[in-house]
Amino acid sequence: MHDERYHYTECGLDDVFLMNGFEWNASPRGKTIAIMDIDALNRKIGEHLSRRKKDLSGKEMRFLRREMLMSQATLAHLLKVSEQTIHRWETGKSAFPKAAEALIRRLYLEHGSTETETLRDSLTRIADLEEELDRSHEMTFALSKGRRRGWALAA
Repeated sequence: MHDERYHYTECGLDDVFLMNGFEWNASPRGKTIAIMDIDALNRKIGEHLSRRKKDLSGKEMRFLRREMLMSQATLAHLLKVSEQTIHRWETGKSAFPKAAEALIRRLYLEHGSTETETLRDSLTRIADLEEELDRSHEMTFALSKGRRRGWALAA
């Protein structure tokens, strides 16, 4: 029996097969494939990955991030980790925390949501607020010149 499925490796995942929704075409350079409504297909793959119980692999994490059109730098900023950490998670060189996995799943499910403020918006606002708070913890000192000469925290 001949397997009529198409192994959809272009999505960056190793285990996605299509039973239909594609057609082979002849071109001057050989056979090409056309996949119908590829954006909807990728959304469905992302929803499946986000909702299933199995832990995400690094490739699956990268698929979700890319489908959200999010850079490694942006995800690193949201999770308060380095870009290198994101790279190591996605390439399987190190395990990623369950909290990060849960957040990525939630972000994906909210991606394209029509809600007023999504979790991503909230996290970005919190990250910006934390940066502002870090700057507000500056310590400014002044040298007093009066009778009680010395350094003191400026008001």
